[in-house]
Amino acid sequence: MSMRTSSCLIDERSLLNAADYPIDETDHPTRETTIHKVRLSLANDGCAVIRNFLSPLGLKTLLNEAKARRDNAYFSDIRQTNVYFSADDSALPADHPRRMFMERSNGFITSDCYGDETASRRLYYWPPLMRFIADCLNKEHLFIYDDPVANMIVNVGRPGSQFNWHFDTNEFTITMLLKGADSGGHFEYVPNLRSETDECYDDVRSILNGERSRVTRRNLAPGDLQVFLGRFSLHRFNENTGCTDRLLLIMSFAEKPGMIGSVERTRELYGKLTPLHLAAKAQRIRADTLMD
Repeated sequence: MSMRTSSCLIDERSLLNAADYPIDETDHPTRETTIHKVRLSLANDGCAVIRNFLSPLGLKTLLNEAKARRDNAYFSDIRQTNVYFSADDSALPADHPRRMFMERSNGFITSDCYGDETASRRLYYWPPLMRFIADCLNKEHLFIYDDPVANMIVNVGRPGSQFNWHFDTNEFTITMLLKGADSGGHFEYVPNLRSETDECYDDVRSILNGERSRVTRRNLAPGDLQVFLGRFSLHRFNENTGCTDRLLLIMSFAEKPGMIGSVERTRELYGKLTPLHLAAKAQRIRADTLMD
C-alpha cells in the first residue's frame, strides 16, 4: 500500500491520544482541564508542554512522512546569522545584538513538500486542532498562517547542527517532536525577553554573552506537543551531539489572515520565495514594530 493511500485512510482523531486529550469534544471536562493547565503554563513563562499528545499511530505516521521528505530539507550556505535574521548594520556599535552573529546549521523540510493528502497537513488543517489551540491561547479566532513555504514545516537538526538564539515571526508556535536527538539538541528559551514595544537589546546582549540565570531548558519526548510564545521569548536548540537527526514538526497559526514571512527571513531559512512573498514585501501587517 502506498504512503499516500495509507495516510489518507487515517482519520485525524486517530493521530492523537484522544483518550487523554479529546480535543474534538468541546464540552468534555478533560479538554477543559488540559486547556486550563496550558494557560497557566503560558502565563507563567510562555511555554506549555502536553505530554504524549500524539498517539503511537500518529507519531509513527508523521515521523514516516518527515523521513520520506528528509532529502528535500534545505540547509542554508549562510552559517552565521543574528537573532533577527537581518543583515549587519555597521552604523550600530560592534556589541549591538543586531551585530552579534552565531552559527546556524539546522535545516527545514518546507510546507510545499507536503501534499494535501498527507496526514501531517490534514492534521494541521483539522478544525478541532485549531479550535483547541485557540482555546489554549484564549483567542477567539485563529487562522492558518498563509505562508506557503513556512506554515507547516519540519526543523531538521542533523548531527552536529544547531539553531542559534532567535525570535519567531509569529506570536506563538505549535510544535510536535517526532524524533529527539540521541544526545544534545535541547530546547532552551528565555521567557518574555522583549515586549511589543521594546526590543530590550541590553537583555538580549546579556544572553548572547553567556548569561544563563534566565534560561530555561525543556526536555521533550517524541509525541509531545509544545505551545510556545516565541515572538517575545528568545530561544534555540543547542548542538545535536548524537548520531541521528532531530525532527520537529512545526505548525504555525496567526490571529489575522494574510500573515506571511519576510523576504529576507524566508530566503535565508528556506532557500525559496514565492510571488506572495514578493507581493507582501512592502506591507506591514503585524501588530508590533519589532525586528522580524
